[in-house]
Amino acid sequence: MPKQLHEPVDAALVPRFAGHATFMRLPALTSAEGLDVALIGIPWDGGTTNRPGARHGPREVRNQSSLMRKVHHVTGVAPYERLAVADLGDLVVQPIDLMAALEQIEAGIAGVCAAGALPLSVGGDHLTTLPILRAIHKAQPEPGPLGLVQFDAHSDTNDSYFGDNPYTHGTPFRRAIEEGVLDPRRVVQIGIRGSVYSADEHQWAKDQGIRIIYIEECDRRGPGDVMAEVRDLMGDAPTYVTFDIDSIDPSMAPGTGTPEIGGLTTREAQAMVRGLAGLNIVGADVVEVSPPFDQGGITALTGATMLFELLCVLASNR
Repeated sequence: MPKQLHEPVDAALVPRFAGHATFMRLPALTSAEGLDVALIGIPWDGGTTNRPGARHGPREVRNQSSLMRKVHHVTGVAPYERLAVADLGDLVVQPIDLMAALEQIEAGIAGVCAAGALPLSVGGDHLTTLPILRAIHKAQPEPGPLGLVQFDAHSDTNDSYFGDNPYTHGTPFRRAIEEGVLDPRRVVQIGIRGSVYSADEHQWAKDQGIRIIYIEECDRRGPGDVMAEVRDLMGDAPTYVTFDIDSIDPSMAPGTGTPEIGGLTTREAQAMVRGLAGLNIVGADVVEVSPPFDQGGITALTGATMLFELLCVLASNR
């Protein structure tokens, strides 16, 4: 029996400012059953070490996603004609107990995977990606760690903060590698930049085999060449994609907790995400949109646009 496809509300019939706010103006469902892709909000920033507010990201990205239309203007992909997609709402994540929150996120994503859908989520700080990866890794039909394509200003492979705290938005990928969830030889980090705590801050990541592509290399090589290397590194094995909004220059995306100047332009970021087409993507997220630091909704709009770009890549793979 063919899956039921869901179309966004048509802005030519119902104004964008009317009706309920959902991702891409899609139906709001309570179950991932029958879906190919489940859009999910994760309103939690319990791993933030400085400027909070990413817990409010999903709501504002929903609002700005009303500006997305039905067809990709470059690739011609019409994702809602290829995939059954809907908004599953927000995971219920309590904001006080960090360890309990990680368990709640993992359980919520596990439910999506069990229903046969791919999770495409909006956070939330970058620690939300760790329990997502745990859930997707456990749900894979074949054993083995996942690959990761990470768009980010920061490596997020530090060991601990404030003494011996191992769980912050600066540590998720170190934990995922230590747990065997990620294969470090298939982890590529794109757009890394900014001052660091010590000269050897990235040495652990490099020693594990992580490929760090600093922003200067991105600028020198260009999106096409960088993404050709990414596709070679990922091969056809299961790969997760995480897009930290701070990978983009704060002149274009100021609403984030840890801004770093000298980042990707929105146009470069779009070109790079489009370069993911053909990979075996098992899930993706957009994180670190912090509306309290935004201006005119531009960061949330950027997050919504990258979410649409990722959705179109998933659709192109079908």
